[in-house]
Amino acid sequence: MPGTNTFLSKSDLAYAELRGRILTGALPAGSRLAQYDLAESLNMSITPLREAIRRLSSEGLVTVETHRDVRVSPMSSHEARQLFEVRLSLDPTAAELAATRRTAADITTMRAAVDRLLPVTRQWGEEALTAHRAFHQALYRASHNDVLIRLLDDLWDKSDRYRRLGLELPPGDEPRTRDLREHRQLVDLIEEGRPAEAARLMRDHITNSLTATAISALEDREGARTV
Repeated sequence: MPGTNTFLSKSDLAYAELRGRILTGALPAGSRLAQYDLAESLNMSITPLREAIRRLSSEGLVTVETHRDVRVSPMSSHEARQLFEVRLSLDPTAAELAATRRTAADITTMRAAVDRLLPVTRQWGEEALTAHRAFHQALYRASHNDVLIRLLDDLWDKSDRYRRLGLELPPGDEPRTRDLREHRQLVDLIEEGRPAEAARLMRDHITNSLTATAISALEDREGARTV
């Protein structure tokens, strides 16, 4: 998740901290937020914490029933699929623009990010997810479209909970050599200035992503509950 050490207010600090904990799973889906305990741990009063909670509620990350009853929003295949569908549209656009607008510095950054990639499996866990995100961020920035970059960063954040669910699934233990190969191919296509092919490969990449695996698992679980 993008971050900064400069916050305008205690509310900003609380928002960033809680958002980070939710997206990484430190605060699990469905868990109740002990607001006074959280405020104490963050060394602030309850007021800025509640302001942060209102912001998180507007993003759909928490559910507010009363001031005392706030829970991390549940994960659902419906939300996961919506996030997936938007990424399936925007990520190929970013790849296409990157192949048109990339600079030498962009290519250097992407090549360095590719070299740090690890298989996104249970074995490598957070380290692999962090490296995976760094690569996609480098590619997004090569599009030189600030609006698109912000949208994709936000989508990536909100998809993180589902990516981590994907790591828990048996297929997550298999080496994801195809992913590693596709990342390198994307950089090659972008460096060679082949926008249509970069967009097409990116669409295939998202279609077979860890989020897609998590959606299928969630749909199976939700279907089992209704039987």
